[in-house]
Amino acid sequence: MSGTIAAQAEMAESPTLSDATRRRAMAFLGLAVACASFTIMVQIGLNDNFLVQELHVAPAQKGILEAFRESCGIWALGLLALLAGLAEPLIAAMMLTLFGVGLACYSILPAPDTGADTFFWLVVVSLIWSQGLHIWMPLPNSMMLSLAEPGQTGRRLGQLQAAGAIGSAVGLIGAFLLTLVRVPMRPMYVAAGAVCVLGAVACLALPRDIKTPGPRFVLRRAYWRYYMLTFLEGWRKQIAIAFAGYLLVRVYQTPLSVMLALWISVQLAGWWASPRIGRLIDRIGERPVLMFYYATLVVFFCGYAFVHNKYLLWGVFLLDNAFFALAMALTTYVRHIAPPAEHTPTLSMGVAMNHVSAVAMPLVGGYVWKYFDYKWTFAMGAAVAAVSILAAMSLPMRRKVSS
Repeated sequence: MSGTIAAQAEMAESPTLSDATRRRAMAFLGLAVACASFTIMVQIGLNDNFLVQELHVAPAQKGILEAFRESCGIWALGLLALLAGLAEPLIAAMMLTLFGVGLACYSILPAPDTGADTFFWLVVVSLIWSQGLHIWMPLPNSMMLSLAEPGQTGRRLGQLQAAGAIGSAVGLIGAFLLTLVRVPMRPMYVAAGAVCVLGAVACLALPRDIKTPGPRFVLRRAYWRYYMLTFLEGWRKQIAIAFAGYLLVRVYQTPLSVMLALWISVQLAGWWASPRIGRLIDRIGERPVLMFYYATLVVFFCGYAFVHNKYLLWGVFLLDNAFFALAMALTTYVRHIAPPAEHTPTLSMGVAMNHVSAVAMPLVGGYVWKYFDYKWTFAMGAAVAAVSILAAMSLPMRRKVSS
């Protein structure tokens, strides 16, 4: 009976499209995801070295910058509501354009020794591209849910994750090769922005009738487990994003070429693992996957805090980021708790919950680092990961849906 209900829900959600149209749309969506991931990972790969080596950003400033940047995830809810009359592919195209153009502006940021307020303009430019990115974030999964065939949600999500991993790897390999021939970081930001605009063009090729009906966000008591997990995930994720790479560069003087090599390894691992993790989630459900995910994070954060060998820390960094693919179980969980019309607004509310904690954590973590020690910043991450294990244990066990 549960399998029949799930299949009916999927059929009710999907628009009336031929199989050929679905495959073509998924290909364009995969291209858009790959282009966006290319841009995101070039930004992530360059970010810590750029901030430390060119802009001389201090730990407290790093926390302030990340808090401003992540606040865009909260504003994204209101902006999505204002754009409610537009089809999701059009919104996606506009946001990827904003993301690409904003990130390319990193190339014109003034150097600290020019006397200009470098940090102020860094925050302004970061707000521009980050707003585009954060409105884009729930859209690929939402459009995938509309395009996926019944019973193929995990597989299609895994394919999107793999497309993103391929795009990320291509961007990182390109940046790595440019680094070897001593190309400065600023032109790389321009190239990354141009690729993102190409992703916006791919979104324009998607069917307009895959817009999900209904409100852009909902808050329901029945979804409290999802909200709690996304809130905790935002706190945990920001410790890794804001401070893990920053630790390697600032404390252990990791060069840009090594950081890019680490990120290349992460994305290749994601390309191989993501489809397999998607099938695993379809087979055994979200609860065991998330419990394992959070248990590994406790170990990784303890490594950042207490391991002082940079080579071991490079391994911790690689595994920590590679295991992030397991978090896709949070997205597939929405399929089992919300009706079709509420998938997009539930994902959007999850992004907001994620970013409420993501705004607070960098501020706290940055000042803890400044006034105490970086070990306490990562110890907080280990504690939150441990709480997340308990939260994941509250999820109901899901029986396998018969094919």
